[in-house]
Amino acid sequence: MFAALAGLVVVAAGLGGLMVWQNTYDLREETVAVRHGGRTLHGVLALPPQGKGPFPLVVFVHGDGPVDATHDTFYRPMWESFARAGYASLSWNKPGVGGAPGDWLDQTMDDRAREAVDAIAWARQRPDIDGSRIGLWGASQAGWVLPKIAARDGRIRFAIAVSPAVNWHRQGRYNLLAELSRDGASAAEVAAALRRRETGLELLGRGATYEEYVRAVGDPQGMTAARWRFVSKNHAADAGADLPALRGIPVLLVLAGHDVNVDTADTEAAYRRLLPGPSLRVAHYADATHGLVKHDVETSPLRLTLTALCAPRALFAEGFLADQRKFLSSLDAEGARR
Repeated sequence: MFAALAGLVVVAAGLGGLMVWQNTYDLREETVAVRHGGRTLHGVLALPPQGKGPFPLVVFVHGDGPVDATHDTFYRPMWESFARAGYASLSWNKPGVGGAPGDWLDQTMDDRAREAVDAIAWARQRPDIDGSRIGLWGASQAGWVLPKIAARDGRIRFAIAVSPAVNWHRQGRYNLLAELSRDGASAAEVAAALRRRETGLELLGRGATYEEYVRAVGDPQGMTAARWRFVSKNHAADAGADLPALRGIPVLLVLAGHDVNVDTADTEAAYRRLLPGPSLRVAHYADATHGLVKHDVETSPLRLTLTALCAPRALFAEGFLADQRKFLSSLDAEGARR
């Protein structure tokens, strides 16, 4: 009995050591505060482990939801990969997250772009950041924000767009149908969901209140008053008008094969139409989900938890981290040839 207990202790200690090692990143992280619109953005600046810089910078723009600066540490494997290419990374809590003032559900996509522009202006004042080599990284909902940032800041040097959305209405319909198909919904259930969606769009179009929405659809099914307010402000978003602001700079478009949130074919067609030429590079990951996590990992709650705890770098689709690092390194190589 005692031998068995001792063995369990040894195994537990080994697992604990593995978790600590796997969740230790080759970075220097600095907690930072950026002033924006009369309030403070609470963020993290992740620097390469050595050197004084100035380092080129990747500015992170979150997707939907209450995301903190590290995205619950999900960003750290990327920051580490970027640091190996000599790049720093900057990210911050959304309003109302992690003690930050405000409420992210009160923001429009323009608000989010202005926020990022202020953060970039702050970064350019730092001696350890190369203000002439700042670019963007953004996922999902950030597809509406990245081009707005580029339109406001003509010095953006590159962008990495991960599973970006283009048109709010088309993306919403695709997401609804993809989830219904995944869950094995019947034809009657699909028809009912589409009718409900059309009712919601009609109400949004005429600026209806949340109370009107609830009366019209009955069960709100997770649509809170705050979320209705957010959707009301943003449902007309379409990146098509702003994407040309990214023309002429290197853009890496990252698309997943198991994306039920964003219609990747629609996104790729829009990017190729609006960003023609060699500056656009498209990377497909057939085994990835919307967040570029391996499909077989994300669809197993136990495996997802264990991988996140014990091997977080292995969450991502094969090549995803390395390909982004190579993209950044290629920018330096191209700059050196000029």
